[in-house]
Amino acid sequence: MPADAGSTRLDTVRRADPLLVALGMLTLVTGLVDAACYLGLGRVFTANMTGNVVLLAFGAAGTQGLPVLGPTVSLLVFLVGALGGGRLAARLVRPANTPVSASTRQRWLSITLLIELGLVITAGLVAIGLPVDGGGGRRYVVIALLAAALGLQNATVRRLAVPDLTTTVLTLTLTGLAADSWLARGQSPRAGRRLATVGLMAAGALVGALLLRVDLALPVLVAAVVIALAAVQLRRGRSQQSHTTAPMGSRQSIGA
Repeated sequence: MPADAGSTRLDTVRRADPLLVALGMLTLVTGLVDAACYLGLGRVFTANMTGNVVLLAFGAAGTQGLPVLGPTVSLLVFLVGALGGGRLAARLVRPANTPVSASTRQRWLSITLLIELGLVITAGLVAIGLPVDGGGGRRYVVIALLAAALGLQNATVRRLAVPDLTTTVLTLTLTGLAADSWLARGQSPRAGRRLATVGLMAAGALVGALLLRVDLALPVLVAAVVIALAAVQLRRGRSQQSHTTAPMGSRQSIGA
């Protein structure tokens, strides 16, 4: 390989690092938020809509102890958040599969994370002192705020289309880990990234469950801190990406 080509490839990897780290942090956020919601707000997800739809169906069938209103609120507001994320992307970075400068992508992601951060901080403040599995109408406010934030995050990450980093679902990540492994006579591409994604979400859920013992708001506020750190990470990588362009949305990495 020519020296110039090798240097270019190495430079590309370095430029990609801040984004990968930020997406890993958002995966951690998913574990924190869903731990708070499922364990503290009455068996409802605000990031994992597959689980929400299944729980909603079980609840609608009259299964004892499973809610209907919470998953319904979460699902509907999640869609609103995803709609907002899609409109924001269309306005700031144009249609998918078009070249986008690094500075434009930086601006788009910064605005997105700022909005998500505001929603999560507000949810955390509303949740302060909220009893586990209680709180009346307040808990639905928290559910709605978090669902909107995660809908926005999902729409944005979907548009970025970074393989194996959907930040909220692991089904295809785990499938790829097994189906592409040496046991399946595959080459196991991105095995490290896949394992890291699974580990980050599990770590977020574990930490969230532990923090929930102190206060329901704590895992949500910690999630806000992680979102802020993700934004800082992207900001730090701006100088490395300032002279590049890359098509986005050319490939979707969507989990089920």
